[in-house]
Amino acid sequence: MALGKIEIILLIVLVIIILFVGAKKLPELARGIGQSAKELKNGFKADTPDEAAKKTATKKTAKKS
Repeated sequence: MALGKIEIILLIVLVIIILFVGAKKLPELARGIGQSAKELKNGFKADTPDEAAKKTATKKTAKKS
């Protein structure tokens, strides 16, 4: 099974990311990206920026408890 150009480029990018970030920090980086995506999605769903901030604040305080 031969890899296409896109797969080879993705592999190269992943190797570069691992070299710069480090294998130990990679899960932390992915978790941060996921949280950012959730906050962005909440921002689009909310009618006003204040509502988005309230949703984010309540989720953060609920996780800390």
